[in-house]
Amino acid sequence: MKITGVRTVPYQFTMQRPIGDANNPAGSDQMPGLAVFLDTDEDLSGIAMGGAGDMIHTLVDRLLVGQDPRGVLGHWNAMVDLVFKSGNRGANTAAIAALDTALWDLKARINDEPLWRTLGASSNRVRAYASGIDLCLSDDEIRDFYTRMAARGVSGGKLKIGLDMESDLRRIGIMRDALATSGKTPELCIDVNEYWSPKQAIRYMHVIEQEYDITWIEEPARRWDADGLRKVSDNVRAAVASGENLHSLEDFVPLLSNRAVDVLNVGGGASGITGAMKIAALAYACETPVTMMNCAANYMAHLAATLPNHIMMEVLDNGRDAVLTHTHPIVDGWIELNDEPGLGFTFDEEKLRQCAVDGPGSRFGWGRRTGAGMYLVGPDV
Repeated sequence: MKITGVRTVPYQFTMQRPIGDANNPAGSDQMPGLAVFLDTDEDLSGIAMGGAGDMIHTLVDRLLVGQDPRGVLGHWNAMVDLVFKSGNRGANTAAIAALDTALWDLKARINDEPLWRTLGASSNRVRAYASGIDLCLSDDEIRDFYTRMAARGVSGGKLKIGLDMESDLRRIGIMRDALATSGKTPELCIDVNEYWSPKQAIRYMHVIEQEYDITWIEEPARRWDADGLRKVSDNVRAAVASGENLHSLEDFVPLLSNRAVDVLNVGGGASGITGAMKIAALAYACETPVTMMNCAANYMAHLAATLPNHIMMEVLDNGRDAVLTHTHPIVDGWIELNDEPGLGFTFDEEKLRQCAVDGPGSRFGWGRRTGAGMYLVGPDV
């Protein structure tokens, strides 16, 4: 079997609810994406969701056409080596991540087995936690979301905070009470998305921790600030989590070697399934637990199921899977991966056609907000 080429389809659709954080409290309900089909000469294709379509085509044309798709690790090495000069960053990383995912999907399809088996997992279950990305939601909407997730057995949750202490304290309480309806002890996580400085994080956490037992605080300083993250970790009771927005293996070394984080966030954005696998192994060597970041259809749970240091995976549940045939369900608080070959789903061709757009669609994400790391700017400014 040989790779013959790649097809990409840009799409955009409206999610079931908006998402927002301290850098964009107004939020957005738009989900742009890119459907990726890595084709072979035996009418079998691997799929992925990604971005950076031009770079995806460049990598395939230069490195993958004519190659056996089963050599996934070797192909990942070749792609990372090719972007050496410009770096494994931005569009380069997005393209590598998408192609790596498509290669793993294709390898599992060739094996006629689910990806979790191809990767070597002995179980198809991964513990989930609920994440609303919810700074733009009302109190009632927050309550509804975490109550709905609790009804599926989820007892861990992560709330976006950072702009208004009074509101933050109230909303953490709403999340706690909603998660308690699961019948389990709630695990409360909070996320400020690099909006605070280390000193701000320590100061505000001292207030929050007078009222709540926080499992971890995520990104309480800049993603690369090992000294700042370590300072926060040393001065609060909660664990410090970070790593979501780092891309390459070497980016994680300072966080781990300096004991700057207590929990490492990994995901497909860190150079794909292969990249996340390598980063999680590095964390395991440092006795550091990892959590898997959210993704469409929870497909990164295939990798999470193999990791001895994985604790729970972020689940968004806001309709971001609209162009896919289905997702992996949550049962009694656990993501249950199915036995279908590959990632366990494919693209819904009709819905993809309805959502297709010319060009890349609107850019998902937002910039860092004015005043971040220096002073608080209220949610209405």
